[in-house]
Amino acid sequence: MTTHEAEEAIRALAGARQLQDPYLKRWLAMKQASRVALLEAARRLRLRTGQLAVALGLLEEIAVREDAGIDLVLARENLRYLIEADGPAPARASAFLTELRAIRFPQLGATIRRLGQEIAELQLPSGMNVVLPKDLNSDELVIRLSVRSPDELHRLTNVLTEKRDALARLVKMLGGGDAL
Repeated sequence: MTTHEAEEAIRALAGARQLQDPYLKRWLAMKQASRVALLEAARRLRLRTGQLAVALGLLEEIAVREDAGIDLVLARENLRYLIEADGPAPARASAFLTELRAIRFPQLGATIRRLGQEIAELQLPSGMNVVLPKDLNSDELVIRLSVRSPDELHRLTNVLTEKRDALARLVKMLGGGDAL
C-alpha cells in the first residue's frame, strides 16, 4: 500500500467512524508501517470510534515505553491472533483492548489474571457469576444469580453461603486489604 493509498484509507475510515481530528492527525503522523498496521487492525476488528481512540493512545504509550514502532507492537503473537482470528469482531475488539491494557499496565494485567484464577478456583455453578469491575477501577464485587425456579434460587443461595468466606477474600483483595 502506497503512502497516498494508506492516507486515503485512514481518512475514509476516520470519516466513517467520525474520529476526532486530533486522533486522525496522530494516526497520520505515524511511520508508514505503523499507520498501515493500525489500519489493518481497525478494519479487521471493526473498532468503533471510542475503541479506536483508546487503542491509538495505548499503542502510542506502549511504543514509547518499549522504544518500538506500533507495527512491531501489533505484530506480537497475542495481538495478531486477536486481529486475525475468526469469531465476532466485537468480542475480539474487546479482547484486543484488554490485551493492550495488560501490555501497557502489566501489574493491572497480572492482578486481573490472579483474581480470575481465584474466581475459577471457587468452581461456581452455572447460574452464579462473579463480575470484576472493569480495569479494577472500583472495589465493588458483583455477584450475579440467574434462576428460573425457587429450587434453583435455594440451591444457589446455599452455594453463596458456602462460598461466603472465599468471596469475602475477593472483596478484601479488590479493596487492597489482601496481597494479590
